[in-house]
Amino acid sequence: MTELGGATGRGDTSARDAAGGAVGDADTAKLRRALPDALRAAGVRGEAAFDVTARALTTMDASNYRRVPLGVVAPRDADDVAAVLSVCREHGVPVVARGGGTSIAGQATGTGVVLDFTRHMNRLVSLDPEARTAVVQPGLVLDRLQEAAAPHHLRFGPDPSTHSRCTLGGMIGNNSCGSHSVAWGTTADSVRELSVLDGRGHALRPGQGWSGAPDGLRPLVERELARLRTGFPDLPRRISGYALDALLPENGADVARSFCGSEGTLGVLTEAVVRLVEAPSARALAVLAYADESAAAEAAPGLLPHGPLTVEGMAADLVPPGAVGLPAGGAWLFVEAGGDTAAEARAHAGALVRAAEADGALVDSLVVTDAAGQRALWRIREDASGTATRMPDGSEAWPGWEDCAVPPARLGAYLRDFRGLLRAHDLRGTPYGHFGDGCIHVRIDFDLLTPTGIARFRRFSEELAELVTSHGGSLSGEHGDGQARAELLPTMYGTAMVRLFEQVKGVWDPDDLLNPGMLVRPAPLDSNLRFAVLPRTPVPVEFAYPDDGGDFSAAVRRCVGVAKCRTTEVSPASGAVMCPSFRATGEEEHSTRGRARLLHEMLAGEVITDGWRSTEVRDALDLCLSCKGCRSDCPVGVDMATYKAEFLHHHYTGRRRPAAHYAMGWLPLWLRLVARTRTAGLANFLAGVRPLASLAKRLGGIAGERELPRLARVPFTRWYERSLKERAKREESAAVAEVKAVAEAEEGAGIDGDSERVGDVEGVGDSEGEGALADLGEDGDGGDGGDGGDDRDGGDDRDDEDDRDDEDDEGDDDGGEGDDDGDGETYEAPTTVLLWTDTFTEYLSPSVGQAALRVLEAAGLHVIVPPTLWMKRKPAWARRAEAGEEVALTQLRLTRALFAMRQGRVCCGLTYISTGQLDRARAVLRRTLDILDVFLNPVPQRPPAEDPDLAPPPLPVVVLEPSCAATLRTDLPELLPDDPRAHRLAASVLTFAEALERHAPHWTPPAVDRPVVGQTHCHQHAVLGDAPDRRLRAAAGLTGDLSGGCCGLAGNFGFEKGHYDVSVACAEDQLLPAVRQAADDALVLADGFSCRTQLEQLAGRRGAHLAEVLAEGLERAEGVVREEPSDEPSR
Repeated sequence: MTELGGATGRGDTSARDAAGGAVGDADTAKLRRALPDALRAAGVRGEAAFDVTARALTTMDASNYRRVPLGVVAPRDADDVAAVLSVCREHGVPVVARGGGTSIAGQATGTGVVLDFTRHMNRLVSLDPEARTAVVQPGLVLDRLQEAAAPHHLRFGPDPSTHSRCTLGGMIGNNSCGSHSVAWGTTADSVRELSVLDGRGHALRPGQGWSGAPDGLRPLVERELARLRTGFPDLPRRISGYALDALLPENGADVARSFCGSEGTLGVLTEAVVRLVEAPSARALAVLAYADESAAAEAAPGLLPHGPLTVEGMAADLVPPGAVGLPAGGAWLFVEAGGDTAAEARAHAGALVRAAEADGALVDSLVVTDAAGQRALWRIREDASGTATRMPDGSEAWPGWEDCAVPPARLGAYLRDFRGLLRAHDLRGTPYGHFGDGCIHVRIDFDLLTPTGIARFRRFSEELAELVTSHGGSLSGEHGDGQARAELLPTMYGTAMVRLFEQVKGVWDPDDLLNPGMLVRPAPLDSNLRFAVLPRTPVPVEFAYPDDGGDFSAAVRRCVGVAKCRTTEVSPASGAVMCPSFRATGEEEHSTRGRARLLHEMLAGEVITDGWRSTEVRDALDLCLSCKGCRSDCPVGVDMATYKAEFLHHHYTGRRRPAAHYAMGWLPLWLRLVARTRTAGLANFLAGVRPLASLAKRLGGIAGERELPRLARVPFTRWYERSLKERAKREESAAVAEVKAVAEAEEGAGIDGDSERVGDVEGVGDSEGEGALADLGEDGDGGDGGDGGDDRDGGDDRDDEDDRDDEDDEGDDDGGEGDDDGDGETYEAPTTVLLWTDTFTEYLSPSVGQAALRVLEAAGLHVIVPPTLWMKRKPAWARRAEAGEEVALTQLRLTRALFAMRQGRVCCGLTYISTGQLDRARAVLRRTLDILDVFLNPVPQRPPAEDPDLAPPPLPVVVLEPSCAATLRTDLPELLPDDPRAHRLAASVLTFAEALERHAPHWTPPAVDRPVVGQTHCHQHAVLGDAPDRRLRAAAGLTGDLSGGCCGLAGNFGFEKGHYDVSVACAEDQLLPAVRQAADDALVLADGFSCRTQLEQLAGRRGAHLAEVLAEGLERAEGVVREEPSDEPSR
């Protein structure tokens, strides 16, 4: 097995030094054993975790830095915090307070004990609408405060882009701001009073005035009044250093304000009284377009006198592909206006647009008044912090100089100088941020992996600090100094002021217990880099990771820690999916970020030392639903479903797997076996016998709470073949009757019969005439294939001997509709589609396939199904090729295709991939490509060109099961990157709605005219997109939006033992509440078999595929009485 673990060096921090106060390696293990007992003895009631998982999860925040803690404590109250401080002081162990872990400068990492306030100390203690104040605990997420304040038309002013997961304690520690700071200021502007424990554990209540200050602070300030009055630049976003000027008498000796932005180095916050502001009743968003970000920056100060709520800027480089709604331009200002009414807000926005037009630089503008439109545009801006981690060419970019600020009037000039500095160092970055406050965010394509690149990082940082200072700016305008910038504070403040910072730190924390290495006596900005521990060369992996250069380390590095996956409340209107397991458990371990951190530490090999065999990583990935929500919802496109499959493959290589991997992973094989032996009825009966079902579930690793799905007694493919034969017989009878009628008419008119005319009907009823692939064989088993088992019986699973006789009588013609010359069908690529028969449609819900076939044909499309077993008769194009009519179709390709058909049938390999059986998945996918080889590698047409079925071009492939479609689109080309057929098949995959929209654009669906409720399949949301589905639903009169999230069953996940509770919790997040609240006449839409099963088992409601709804609409329109398909073979 491949060994993992990166290089060691400057990134290691094990000794207590300026980098952060850990003890030496020799004592680390001893301390980790002693501290839990000491904490319990001290009365700490919160969880104390010193295990590998807890430590690995907190080695990093959202910065470039990494420090390994001894352990994590989740205090329940202030008494717990005091006890932890006492024990740690006694043992000489530093303490770091941590909120959401979204700090960008490294200040939420530490080498001692990390205090996690998000688990217990996360309450809104009280809210006083009259006083416009709230009392909050440090772990309270900002959005929860906003939700509580909203009914009173109040809000907390600052709102950083991480508002859905950042905590009030972290915001106070960093003095966070956000997009509305031009109206409502920084967090320090919204703090009234704090409850704090200093480094010695003394409880303090700082506010305005000296009564809550630690002993010694006032005398120190009074000695330095002159320095404090002259040493701080005057600008709205000065976050760097300690805000000691707030302690000046003329500023009211505001100790609480001076504490804000101290990054946990002065004391530990346990509670805060914060000020709320009145929220405008209505808002409008003016989006102003400019030629570039410098033009936008220079225009921003001119808007401030008009009272905007926001003046946010971003350039076109940060706009993701497919984003819509922005006016044409190279950069934009997002200027929000408020008012008491919608008309007032609109008028305010119009005034801002006119002010921008007067400036002369405006290129275009847009005013958006509806809430949904504003949310969509704001989402583009909020995701910039993640989007900016990738350059337009896909290369990596990093924080470090994320938030410098200058006076707003200097911003345009500063940006030009900043661009020049980037060019001088051959670096790239895309600025965006709070233009109205002069604060710029930018991530730069530093090389932080090599000594040369790290040296350039240092040189650039030093020069940029000089540049910012020359413009009268602050090194940090929002995120704090941390380790990223604290070393350069002398450039901004001078050495005397920095020494004063050290003295202030000594007053609050004389033992240097609290977050050492930050702000004062800082670690070097180029030490503790999180990349230093990763492997220097790519580790062998199974997936291609094309967007990461084939490097699994680079794929894991995608996670920069912005923690959008930790969002606990997701609006149904957003359609977001990520991250269902975190919302169900609330545990960092079960978030996308947490899993990425564990994989990072697995690759590093320092905390997690057993590589791919790690049980810690396995357990964290166990509750990953493989929903792929992170692939689309994560700003940097982390694909944890792929990482999970990769890990499981390596983890179980050469080892026995869990029973569920065989029961559920091999599901196509088992279902195929049942179909071939025609024992579906028996299997359903046995599943209804409780003792036998319980035994089967125990043996198969299936949750006892689950009911086993019922198997279809007639698989879709078998039904399809019967329908072809029945149709052919009907057409033959009709044709014969027509010929007889013509003959009788001619005879009555005295015309001699024409034997050639009678001969024209030969071959009518030939099942080959029903489609280009219908004569590729008769398959009684259908389904989504097994793992390549050899069906050497050549098709024993036939309906009966009559069917066999019918097939023996088939003609030689491979034609169908549109027979021009009796030799075959004229192939028209836009109107012929291949209907993929996935496992779920084939064996478990064939009604979906039947409905899709009905609708697609009604739309004018010619539908065929994939070939299956050994062909008894070769198709016309193959026979002609062998006869020498088209030598380009080589015997080799023909033989390979026919041999592949003997081995089984097409399969996307989904169940093998989701259980990490990647070798088997790859074999199944290769077999699938071999079966479809002649259709994925069309032979260039050469004369006679009038015979098009000699070289059928690739066909659109309609996949009804979204998870199978997503697998073919993404996993197939990544598992077989060197096979061009894999890429052709992936590019040919269409959803049901996409097929109708692209290939039957003029078809009008039946008017169903019903409200709908349900859920967009998570794989469709993440990979396929649902815009065609929404348009198709609208055209059919299906009203209402589907919810986001994940149903929780997620294929094998919800059936596996130990997953039931989480599965139900995921369903209760969005899907089940939406269904319960729906109108009585609402249709429940669910295209995924898992979604329909979850609905049936948890809500007692039958969900329908969109194809089923439309097929029923067609039948109603035609007055057709639907009959249930017979379980008996047709005769």
